[in-house]
Amino acid sequence: MSLLKTRELGILLALALLVLYTTINNPRFLSAQSIRDNLLNTAILAVMATGQAVVVITRNIDLSVGSVLGISAWTVAGMMSDHQGLPMIVAILVGLAVGAVAGLLNGVLVRYGKVPALVVTLGTLYIYRGITYQWAGGSQVNADKLPAHFLNFANDSILGIPWLVLIALIVVGGATLVMRNYRVGRELYAMGSSPQAAELAGIKVARNLLGAFVLSGALAGLAGALFAARFGTVDASAGTGYELNVVAAVVVGGVAVFGGSGTVWGAALGALLLTVISSALAVLDINQFWQQAIVGALIILAICADRLVAVRIARSLRKRDTHV
Repeated sequence: MSLLKTRELGILLALALLVLYTTINNPRFLSAQSIRDNLLNTAILAVMATGQAVVVITRNIDLSVGSVLGISAWTVAGMMSDHQGLPMIVAILVGLAVGAVAGLLNGVLVRYGKVPALVVTLGTLYIYRGITYQWAGGSQVNADKLPAHFLNFANDSILGIPWLVLIALIVVGGATLVMRNYRVGRELYAMGSSPQAAELAGIKVARNLLGAFVLSGALAGLAGALFAARFGTVDASAGTGYELNVVAAVVVGGVAVFGGSGTVWGAALGALLLTVISSALAVLDINQFWQQAIVGALIILAICADRLVAVRIARSLRKRDTHV
């Protein structure tokens, strides 16, 4: 746990230094509108990172989340365009349902098809995206076709907190609570540490694995509904490339790609860091290429750090065994 706290403390320190440096060069970076935009953009990524973190903790991965966001955003936008009187809660529930179905398919293929999650979700990434392109047929849903209450939701707030940010806080907080304090959370960590040992210990691996993928899909679907409300105009390419940012947020946030360790709120911090990096580079007028290069470097550093820690733990265990 001390390692995780150190990783998360490092993210907070990096955030503080980045914000300080950018603000010195451009004081407008800390304007109220800039902070609001960063929080709104982080909210969508953090919601997706929450589901991804749970999947990665089980020693799997979900590369289809960007496409799930896309098909959910298109479904919700089309529905709200055709039925102007529907309340926002219906849009959210439909987004969750679309994503949950996609996540269930991923989980079934991984568990019962005995196919690695990397392969399955890479395949469904293209399948879901292809379905969206076929369904859209080259058209798009424009903001002027969507009801005002749906578009206003992204900018409305309660007690000064934007709804999108509040939803993200509820999702991250709820998942953190479950992973830390409930049996299912401990079982998911156990599965990631050693799937074979988890089976022998009587853990319902199949149920938990399906649940992890359904959660990841459902939250990606929820993100799709929030994406449609935030940006208004939706086409078949919505969410393209998001899966890489989500995986990066999770890994940078301290969730080990080898499973069994990490926290959901660490993944949310990773999402915040990536969002602020993107915003800071734009403010500093730095080429977007460097954003991709920095994200790639952060992923490599995070994986190397995880491996280094794993090696040190293994050595300490061997030393302790020799003294028994």
